[in-house]
Amino acid sequence: MRTIVAIGELNPDLILQDYSSFPELGKEVVVRDCALTMGSATAICAVGLARLGNQVRFFGRVGQDPYGEFCIRFLERVGIDVSWMRPDENLKTGITVSVTSAKDRALVTYLGAMLELRAEDVTDELLSGADHLHMSSYYLQEGLRPGIPDVLERAKRLGLTTSLDPGFDPSEKWVPDIVIALEQVDVFFPNEVELLGITGFEDPAAALAKLNNGHTLTVAKLGRRGAMALENGVPVSVGAFPVSPVDTTGAGDSFNAGFLHRWTHGAPLAEALRFGAACGAISTLAFGGCGGQATEAQAQELLERSSAAQCRQ
Repeated sequence: MRTIVAIGELNPDLILQDYSSFPELGKEVVVRDCALTMGSATAICAVGLARLGNQVRFFGRVGQDPYGEFCIRFLERVGIDVSWMRPDENLKTGITVSVTSAKDRALVTYLGAMLELRAEDVTDELLSGADHLHMSSYYLQEGLRPGIPDVLERAKRLGLTTSLDPGFDPSEKWVPDIVIALEQVDVFFPNEVELLGITGFEDPAAALAKLNNGHTLTVAKLGRRGAMALENGVPVSVGAFPVSPVDTTGAGDSFNAGFLHRWTHGAPLAEALRFGAACGAISTLAFGGCGGQATEAQAQELLERSSAAQCRQ
């Protein structure tokens, strides 16, 4: 069992599911269902890691309000250590509205309290004794972002491995300061849109080659095309699992959790990629980013079913 520290944004998702048509300004559309559930990329990954049997500590900023209370209680129920959290009556917890379908989703986010998280809030005591540090939403966390290289460097000094998911850049400027942060990152998790924004290359293999700094393992999440990473300069790819998605919210964060679960236990790259893909696929079969995340047994069962089906072909 590994101890993983997750640091970052914490807010609920209001999911509007299965729109009749995508909303346009001045018009109204209807959806088939809705739910308020645990959101935010860092938290969804943390919950996925806990579901897979890891010990997880979470740290971020929330307001002393109903949304903040909802998030903290949710993390507690899945066994995540939230003892480092200090809700602040002067802050307002953010929220994301996810307009989603089986094919894709669009997000509207009020950032709220996450903007107040700073590198100096992340103490060495929080990191000490852990095995791995994961952070997400690099471009959203405006207060933490300048100090992310320092947090990662301190984690490395304390013996932790590290991972970072960039998330989407709402400004679409893709300022390349993230390359500095990657100097202290062991695993980097961009999706295909983020990979293009950061590198300027549409071809995943070319983009991975551009990001290759000699020590960061960049894992490209390619949606229905699966996932790809370089091993000794050679692309290693796995395909996506053929499932019928209910909701794609948080699938990439569940992939991250699955990959890290195996990678931190020393699994070969291809095995970690495959396990991550299984966790990402399973997460799409239920409503919300945390609604149906995989246990290790469930992910393993999907892997075995897939292998058996390939053998019969």
